[in-house]
Amino acid sequence: MALAAVAAAYDVGVGIADMTGPAVEINFMGYGNTQKGEGIHMRQWARAFVVSDGSKRMAFVSMDGCMGSDLLNKRVVENLEKELGEGVYGYDNVCISGTHTHSTPGGFMQYVMVEVPSLGFVHESLDSMVTGVTAAILAAHRSAKPGHIRMSNGLLFDSNINRSPTSYLLNPQAEQDEYKEEGDTDKNMLLLRIDAEDGTPLGMFNWFAVHGTSMNNTNHLISGDNRGYASYLFEKAMNGKDTPPGKGAFVAAFASTNLGDVSPNTAGAKCLDTGLPCDRLHSTCNGREEMCVAFGPGKNGDMFESTEIIGRKQFDHAQKLYEKAKTGAELSGPLDYRHSFVAFGGLPVKLEDGKEVELCTAAIGNSFAGGTTDGCGMFDFTQGENTSNPFWKFVSGLLSKPSKEKVACHAPKPILLNLGNMTFPYSWDAPKLPIQIFRIGQLAIAAPPGELTTMAGRRFRKALKGLFSKSDFMAGQEPVITIAGLSNSYMHYMTTYEEYQAQRYEAASTLFGPHQLSAFLQEFGRLADDMISGRPSTSGSPPEDLTKHQVSFVPGVIFDFAPLGKSFGQALTKPASQYQAGDIVLIKFQSANPRNNRRLQSSFLTVDRQANATSWKTIATDADWETKFRWKDTIGDGLSAESHAYMEWSIPKDVEAGVYRICHYGDRKSISSGFKVKPFEGCSDSFKVGGTAKADILV
Repeated sequence: MALAAVAAAYDVGVGIADMTGPAVEINFMGYGNTQKGEGIHMRQWARAFVVSDGSKRMAFVSMDGCMGSDLLNKRVVENLEKELGEGVYGYDNVCISGTHTHSTPGGFMQYVMVEVPSLGFVHESLDSMVTGVTAAILAAHRSAKPGHIRMSNGLLFDSNINRSPTSYLLNPQAEQDEYKEEGDTDKNMLLLRIDAEDGTPLGMFNWFAVHGTSMNNTNHLISGDNRGYASYLFEKAMNGKDTPPGKGAFVAAFASTNLGDVSPNTAGAKCLDTGLPCDRLHSTCNGREEMCVAFGPGKNGDMFESTEIIGRKQFDHAQKLYEKAKTGAELSGPLDYRHSFVAFGGLPVKLEDGKEVELCTAAIGNSFAGGTTDGCGMFDFTQGENTSNPFWKFVSGLLSKPSKEKVACHAPKPILLNLGNMTFPYSWDAPKLPIQIFRIGQLAIAAPPGELTTMAGRRFRKALKGLFSKSDFMAGQEPVITIAGLSNSYMHYMTTYEEYQAQRYEAASTLFGPHQLSAFLQEFGRLADDMISGRPSTSGSPPEDLTKHQVSFVPGVIFDFAPLGKSFGQALTKPASQYQAGDIVLIKFQSANPRNNRRLQSSFLTVDRQANATSWKTIATDADWETKFRWKDTIGDGLSAESHAYMEWSIPKDVEAGVYRICHYGDRKSISSGFKVKPFEGCSDSFKVGGTAKADILV
């Protein structure tokens, strides 16, 4: 419903674009295990909003990716300069934040540590993200018009839990008591409603703390996880259910914030062998971490149902806040931004008690390899380890042995990988990290490049709010602070000093030692003070572009093969003659490797309804929740040039009765085509949907 037209405070624009990476053969980013993609459940989208006050402008992007990447920002800024000229967008006024879905192709960052699971750098992953993010920003920029941004917020319960509750309890009791209503996870959702001057709804962006791990580490289909599903539902509600994903004018982003210790698996961690709760301190079952797994609210641990439940809870809450925002506080006042590249290793830090220390150079602790209850780690590592296994100490020492001074600096963390000193074949972790603050009137968006725990985020917001409240900087309005996590690069986690002592996963993944949070508060405080004082912020140079040094062990597609008598795109199985709502249709097709063409802004499958005797209307694609596109070569592990695609459609309850078909679209690189990539397509036999008889499910 459009709002009454009133004078606009800003020019605003929104944009969305497909950024789906290679659907198959690439390890997913997030869980750090062997989890190769085998298809698509939901496509990945970049969602952008641009705001300008006539003198300054900024672009914020929430993307269905695991996290930010400094190489991604570099490529996007370069593309924007080519399209719009220099000085329009740069590092300082573009923020790219990952939703932290763990069901997304990896290999898009340029550092060894995060490339190990993906077997090195994957150009296809980065190229897809660059294309999508650039297109989303350009769409938002070119559609900008006078408009309004209004805020609302409210608590959402039963949608997240703390996966390291014993660490949280180490924080001062008085500090915990400040947040009694919410407990050990942040429950508040902050929402922005974006409308044109004439009241036309344009978009909605919100921030809520929950990990993108409803889809667990057994999943092999690309997915936006719970946030992606929430965005899907909101955009369908606003654009109309017949509008294909990514094609509507209204853009709805569910962005990440301080989600470091926050899980969507609300049924909690249980032992697989006994069904009893896991050991709370170490998340083990009889000493074995791999037996301790957290489950979502879905029945029998169904990860798709869990994703749907947690995503729908966010969607329902956001709808209420969106309506509430009609009469909510409107953002007004100047736009501003500050950005700085900082080398945190060795950075001098002044603590609250006046003591001065130097931040440790980067290192990962043993509990990092133990993983979390959302996805366990490897070998004999467990969470909460404060001692080193002699064998792993020997192995890590071969890569880079930390000095006694560094060991003491990181204590009580036992160092597993001495990242700050590891440079072969290139840097193992980012030597410089970007920090950034956007100001839109009374709202400040702070963008750290990592995952803050609940209490770390609370201290972070409280400190920035205190700084912005000291003067009349916000023109008498109360400052509102949100954290846009996992932005512009990646530096793993950030805990409080107290949580660091427990050395669970989050603490072991806090790269720069026990005082890292103090260092980030100091540096973000510097940006805030510069903004208040109206002076530019000092910055180091951007990190080096390491593209030419990248190593990859991911083989390319050599060729595709269809046996004699078969053709690419041919349906190899037949549907039943009739189905009804709730049935699943599954068709097998002769296929080719999807990496030949990622089909951005397109699809590998369609579900079509017959419109008349000569035409069909597409009613679902591989971007829809109700479809699944799976691909397999006939031998497995990429050893066969022959492959099959499996197109699945779960018929929704509100399906329109009629005649349907399922079609497959792809691209082949065959010997007969001279190894050139050429498109193909094919459709199944038609089938009816409707009636009362329950159809057999095709297998």
